[in-house]
Amino acid sequence: MSDSLFDFSGLHLRPDPARTVIKPFGVDYPEKFRDAAHPRVRTVIDRVLSLDVATRHEECETALAALSERHRNVETMLNRRFDEVCGTLDEAFDPAPEEKLLIGAYLSAEYSFEAAALFNPSIVMRMNQDNAPAEGINFILSLRGIGEGHVSSVTFRTGSWCATGGFVIDDPSPWVTSPRIEGPDESGKEGTTRIICEGSEDPSESVLFPVIASQRQGIEDMRMVRFTEEDGTPSFLGTYTAFDGRDARCELFRGTGINTFEMTILKGSVPESKGMALFPRRVDGRYAMIGRQDSENLWLILSDDITTWNGGTKIVEPKYPWEFIQLGNCGSPIEIDEGWLLLTHGVGMMRNYCMGACLLDKDDPSKLLARTAEPILRPSPEERNGYVPNVVYSCGAIVHDRTLLLPFGIADNFASFASCSVDDLLKRMS
Repeated sequence: MSDSLFDFSGLHLRPDPARTVIKPFGVDYPEKFRDAAHPRVRTVIDRVLSLDVATRHEECETALAALSERHRNVETMLNRRFDEVCGTLDEAFDPAPEEKLLIGAYLSAEYSFEAAALFNPSIVMRMNQDNAPAEGINFILSLRGIGEGHVSSVTFRTGSWCATGGFVIDDPSPWVTSPRIEGPDESGKEGTTRIICEGSEDPSESVLFPVIASQRQGIEDMRMVRFTEEDGTPSFLGTYTAFDGRDARCELFRGTGINTFEMTILKGSVPESKGMALFPRRVDGRYAMIGRQDSENLWLILSDDITTWNGGTKIVEPKYPWEFIQLGNCGSPIEIDEGWLLLTHGVGMMRNYCMGACLLDKDDPSKLLARTAEPILRPSPEERNGYVPNVVYSCGAIVHDRTLLLPFGIADNFASFASCSVDDLLKRMS
């Protein structure tokens, strides 16, 4: 991957098709066959209601047994799906309990959210550092999973790091929670969507998959950050790319626990692009982002409102051959004694993605103090192949005791880990 700057863990996280979430399965007729008075979902319901008692019981037992192998509270979830479906119909009816479960099952589907790829991680320190290794930390990872239809979701893992033991990733839970979804407005263009993963007991049991129109084709590349307000209150915030199949835009993530999340549509001109990364605190009283709204350069954007972003100041432009096509961030800026350490990605010949770094002034991050002339991380001959070849990419690193802890994606396929001395990295800048 690089020369001696990094200590590579040799630990790889790869996709696991056995990890599934239960999500709504919508059915409808092609346009010319639609009948508003009797929609296709009602036809499915009628077929379920036509089953005799013995067949209904057998079908219900089969569904519950299969789903309960890797999902908790299956009956609650299927009943919730039944209620959602009934809410779309003009008529009210009250089937038997087993009929409700079967209707919910026929109008749901298991989705393998990381069957094809698991990559582009970001890392934050956990709020709870109990049982952290000596002189080390506990952390949470967000990762981008790709499943059927090339649809992206966000999944989570936990782990720890210390200088003597390196990176350790906890085994994910065998359970995945199917969330309850609240909001936004029917258009999906305004407001906040709440994702409530009732029953999740570990971050790995929660998953964020597309639920509104702007995310129809994926939730990509979460840049998660532990944000500290001016009164010292910490929270998990982040940005991600919402893709509807044609347009990509940035939206805001807020984690309010291991099982409750908020996703908010961002307003203004800047979010109509990809790759925004939030600073971990306010700068001179204002929220701050690093963006790439022109798809080429790095910009600093400031705002008094965390949901509205306009304008910006161009701060870093492509300068070296490995970044001639474009520059972007690799996660939120990291505050160190010398300033704001910002990891970057550069795109060069043959669409090679390499990683670099720059240093911004702490009081005025529009001022570039130094940058790396050569990549600090580049695709290696041994690990250049994958879904998208010749790519190394990260969505966020952290610093602990002057050590940079870097999770990164390889070839849009899987994730790995590395660490290096912040002092050694600064020496490579000019």
